[in-house]
Amino acid sequence: MLAIRLVSGSTRPDTLVLPVRPGGPDAPPVLAPTAVPTGDDVRAEATALLPAARLTGAVGGVREHLRPGAAPSRLWLLGVGAGDEPDWRSAGAALARAAKDETQITISVSDGVAALRGLVEGLLLGSYRFRLTEAGPRPALARVDLLVADPEALADTLAAARTTAEMTALARDLTNTPSSTKHPEWFADQVAAAASGRPDLHLRVRGPRELADEGFGGILAVGGGSARGPRLVELDWRPAGARTHVVLVGKGITFDTGGISIKPVPAMKLMRKDMAGAAAVVAATLGAAALRLPVRITTLTPLAENMVSGSAFRPGDVIRHYGGLTSESTNSDAEGRLVLADAMAYAVRELKPDLLVDLATLTGANAVALGKRHAALYSENDDLATGLLAGIDAAGERAWRMPLGEDYLEYLASDIADLHSSPARGAGSVVAALFLREFTGDLRDRWAHLDMSAPSWSDDVQGELVKGATGWGVRGLLRWLATLG
Repeated sequence: MLAIRLVSGSTRPDTLVLPVRPGGPDAPPVLAPTAVPTGDDVRAEATALLPAARLTGAVGGVREHLRPGAAPSRLWLLGVGAGDEPDWRSAGAALARAAKDETQITISVSDGVAALRGLVEGLLLGSYRFRLTEAGPRPALARVDLLVADPEALADTLAAARTTAEMTALARDLTNTPSSTKHPEWFADQVAAAASGRPDLHLRVRGPRELADEGFGGILAVGGGSARGPRLVELDWRPAGARTHVVLVGKGITFDTGGISIKPVPAMKLMRKDMAGAAAVVAATLGAAALRLPVRITTLTPLAENMVSGSAFRPGDVIRHYGGLTSESTNSDAEGRLVLADAMAYAVRELKPDLLVDLATLTGANAVALGKRHAALYSENDDLATGLLAGIDAAGERAWRMPLGEDYLEYLASDIADLHSSPARGAGSVVAALFLREFTGDLRDRWAHLDMSAPSWSDDVQGELVKGATGWGVRGLLRWLATLG
């Protein structure tokens, strides 16, 4: 990742970036105020350049100006829009891509914590790349200095932004990794390595034998078709004095063929991303530990490969979940809810938290309803839903609260089991959420479900997003968790 440091006005940079804002209706753009005044000569030159640069001040607009023999020798103008945190985040990402051939740049930053946090996250997330080969050009940009009035006063903000970006990058890495490498045991090993040496973090990994002994029938059924057995990772952050206990559950299907109800090839080619929920909750928990957030977090990631073989579970099978509830599955491609049901039932029965939140790349219906950028949020608790949505929005992610329509409950009825897990009727994302609700027990009014299949992956470059895994949920969860202490 980029090395980013805070510097005061005593520095004389070789490459300086100045922020530009729109000037208002029918008015030209203007240089934005910055925490450290820029030299009058540089500011006057930048102001004179604005009309020729054809910048509007809109977010992400970037222009470079050469100044041979002068200091700085390169002047960059960067559109920051309204100058709020989301705009600085998008502007930072655009700059990281535009200035990739520079080795070091200095950015004159507007005053305030929000601007700094947005800029740092944008720089780090916009410069993210995932490649399994060293071939091809690599960005030269290695260091960014942020010109501020009081570096010491903003050190904690820089640290929080860096931690957030690092954990988002970890979730992206885990999700982008091909499934030829990534399987349940591998994922569990990555969590163990990332958690090693961090105080107050505790890890337990259950393998197939323990899962069978303890009755995790959903995880075993879904993972039964693979030669690489399932796992249940339990990662516990226990800071002293925490008054609130949150359980986060993340769907961890490390590859999804659809099982015997096999997917068509176009729908299968990106199924390495079907564990993005697990990646997000693990990364958020590691981030909470790094930031020492004063809230207890237990993260559960049920991990399995949904493969086709002679030992795969069949359409029409009845599965006994943790705690005893049974479900009839007539579509083995509706597997995510089966592993989540086990983990949620375990959380309710054994962990007894104050709040229960699950994240899952659960349904294609999420994208049909809300498009590619929004997750669907389901909850019967207005305060919980409002808090989560506020955290997600503050972090620059997107979600929309959806209804838990009671009229769809009839579709969950089964003639031979307690529940039908894969009915073909009703709104797909809503019905999946209603199925999960049946495993929340007395936490029903303190539970939220986030169907984040659509925003977990980006097909293009936009703002701080790059092509591939987005790490959706890490930033929003960290913002929300920080409010619970």
